[in-house]
Amino acid sequence: MGRIVILGSAYAVADEHRENTHLAIVEEDQILLIDAPGSPIARLMRAGLSWRHINSLIITHFHPDHVSGVPLLLMDLWLLGRQDPLKVYGPAHAMERLQSMMDLYEWEKWPGFYPVEYIHVPEEAMTCFIHTPLWRVYAAPVKHFLPTLGLRIELANGSLAYSSDTEPCENVIRLAQGVNVLLHEATGEGPGHTSPEQAGHIAAQAQVGALYLIHTPPLTQPEAWVARARKAFTGPVSLARDLMQIMV
Repeated sequence: MGRIVILGSAYAVADEHRENTHLAIVEEDQILLIDAPGSPIARLMRAGLSWRHINSLIITHFHPDHVSGVPLLLMDLWLLGRQDPLKVYGPAHAMERLQSMMDLYEWEKWPGFYPVEYIHVPEEAMTCFIHTPLWRVYAAPVKHFLPTLGLRIELANGSLAYSSDTEPCENVIRLAQGVNVLLHEATGEGPGHTSPEQAGHIAAQAQVGALYLIHTPPLTQPEAWVARARKAFTGPVSLARDLMQIMV
């Protein structure tokens, strides 16, 4: 059975208890990483996951709290002896900037560096860009400050959706339609972001099995954030927490 590992659940400002939001989708012995802030290898170790099982990396958008750890991830995998190619997926806006960022490190001079393929995901609704025996991954543009992708991932025995950073939008409802688990950002109402109540409305419209609020600010009363989402969604609502594991 597949599972989601919350490697980080914080909004743009991390703290001593929470890392910036990023995820690992685990199916059999393979890991699909979603975003890579901080030190992703160290975070995988904290979660009891092996870097050897990293299959691919998806970048939802080019903001520091989602991509700051990519150069370190790529370098660490090289130093640890990775030889298999790595596919990195994301919107063209992010892929072009990631390649430029790696060029600043002159990575082409690193001896024996494994192949990295940067793959542009079309910014069209419900684009299937990964289709393997383990998972099918769909993307759609969402409403943030720069090109950003929301995701839907269908596994052998379940499905999940991840809003990434966004205001409420129809594409998230489409991505999340009928999934077992919806991870929706709940930074708070404002440009480019979503409140708990709005996340609850989206979960209700998409008829999801369970809602997890993620990319949240520091909360002195976490239960109040969850209660706000429950005003609109009658299914299970939880606050995503670092290193939490969710079965799909």
